[in-house]
Amino acid sequence: MAPQDRLLFLLLLPGSCSGCGPLSLPLLAGLVAADAVMSLLIVGVVFACMRPRNRQGQEDNRVYINMPGRR
Repeated sequence: MAPQDRLLFLLLLPGSCSGCGPLSLPLLAGLVAADAVMSLLIVGVVFACMRPRNRQGQEDNRVYINMPGRR
């Protein structure tokens, strides 16, 4: 079993980790900050990809019934 496989196996095991100490405050703060930055990055990318874009040069000349603002 490769070292990466052992680590993945240990992460998937339920219960306590033998020999694991508590996380230090700077490490915990760094993990929380990294999680917040990654979450904001994902939200920003999704927002940028889903934002409607205006097609310049193409005018919408269709008549919409039951839409008073569009003539």
